[in-house]
Amino acid sequence: MSHDHDHSHGHSHQAGALPNLRLALLLTAGFAGVEALAGWWSGSLALLADAGHMVTDSASLGLAWLAAWLAARPPSPRHTYGLGRAEVLAAFINAAAMLALVAVITAEAWGRFQTPRAIDGMAVSAVALVGLGVNLLVAWILSRGERDLNVRAALLHVLGDTLGSLAAIASGLVIWATGWTPIDPLLSILIGGLILASSVGLLKQSLHALLDGVPPDLPLEQVGKALAAVPGVVEVHDLHVWSLSSRRIALSAHVTLRDLASWPQTLVALRQAASEQGIDHPTFQPEIQTQPLRWVGRAAVERTVAE
Repeated sequence: MSHDHDHSHGHSHQAGALPNLRLALLLTAGFAGVEALAGWWSGSLALLADAGHMVTDSASLGLAWLAAWLAARPPSPRHTYGLGRAEVLAAFINAAAMLALVAVITAEAWGRFQTPRAIDGMAVSAVALVGLGVNLLVAWILSRGERDLNVRAALLHVLGDTLGSLAAIASGLVIWATGWTPIDPLLSILIGGLILASSVGLLKQSLHALLDGVPPDLPLEQVGKALAAVPGVVEVHDLHVWSLSSRRIALSAHVTLRDLASWPQTLVALRQAASEQGIDHPTFQPEIQTQPLRWVGRAAVERTVAE
């Protein structure tokens, strides 16, 4: 049997993300050292946590930039699908790093509850205010471009850091006005919880893609019905749908026909049906009906999806 592909590849969106990621990386890395020194000098855990978060932001942005650069490279004899999966892998690593950071911040905050330290509240608020401005600028830069899974992971880091800056500002002001130092680790734990909720979702989504799962917003039954409804198609089976990258979806399926002579027209219609489902790399294997089908219509589709 013949084996037909649709080789429409798109790499422009990955290349378009590179300048934004590079600028975001330079801004974040440039301020991370300043905030870390200020947090050490002032004794603020909230500020140190925010500085540590910005360091991980720099690493995550660097990883996101590298992944976008790899994903923009064309397919090769060794990587025939290209390197689009680098985006998904980077998102997974960044989400896992966020979970590790939350654990470190929570452990340190618990220690601060046990052994409070003197904190220069006004210095904390002043430095965190500058950090907030940097984070908002970086978030704006990232939100302007493509929002694939890789960029979303980097943006999650930055938004988490923005919350950290807000917590540090509030902590510094409360300590400066009242001298109540427990607010510092308390707000750190609160921000850690917010980051945790977002990170778990991103981690599950990226892991699902790495394991070749069907994209969550594209039900397999829906795809099977759309393909089976194409004129000339008797049955669709061995249907598989998976993500090549955070924006490219692939499909492979065996298509049973009554007449192989109609295959060229049927293939065009199948590609159109796949494209309407958001699938840009379909592969169809035509087969001739050699025996009567036990199921037809909707029953055939349901059997197809189950297989």
